[in-house]
Amino acid sequence: MKVKKIILIGPPGGGKGTQAKHLEAEYGTIQLSTGDILREAISSGSDLGKKVKDIIEGGGLVSDEIMIGLIKERLLSNDVKSGFILDGFPRTISQASALNDFLEENSMKLDAVLEINVPDELLIERITGRFSCDNCGQGYHDSFKLPKLEGICDECGGTVFTRRKDDNKETVKTRLEAYNKQTSPLISFYKKIGILSVIDGNQDIKLVTKCIKEVLDA
Repeated sequence: MKVKKIILIGPPGGGKGTQAKHLEAEYGTIQLSTGDILREAISSGSDLGKKVKDIIEGGGLVSDEIMIGLIKERLLSNDVKSGFILDGFPRTISQASALNDFLEENSMKLDAVLEINVPDELLIERITGRFSCDNCGQGYHDSFKLPKLEGICDECGGTVFTRRKDDNKETVKTRLEAYNKQTSPLISFYKKIGILSVIDGNQDIKLVTKCIKEVLDA
């Protein structure tokens, strides 16, 4: 099976993480999320990792230069030779251009850029309805997945549940506005290159996976 090199683009709550796990299992690729890469850099204790730690702990944003450096380093790792799924990168045109240059220099080529498209109204419902078991972390939802027995976790029997403080309507709206503003130029960028495919994320998870596989296996 051909090694797959993929970029996943999608809003918070759009299902990127879920689909990335399916793709990892199907194609043997490695999911590379920016959050994981930053945490790996910090835990490594390297000079760059210490710099990242200082920036994050100080409430700052990691610069394009640092983020691109970390991504380049990660893409040259041995475990990525089986393919990769970039999740959360690139976020800007400058990051996308730098990534393209790097891939060309290293004789790599993207197979697809997949935009998982979900209407804002549905995303707000998805995110604001989330809650989880305080004991084991099992996730639930007011509309889509309630515990089988009210107030009792299916997995561990716990009775205490929590919601993220930022999973409220106002905060989610702000996050989506920022995402849409930031991402629209990126969508145009990859559309011009001719490797963008838009996936309807407003359907059953298995159907979303099926649509993605149809694009990748074409």
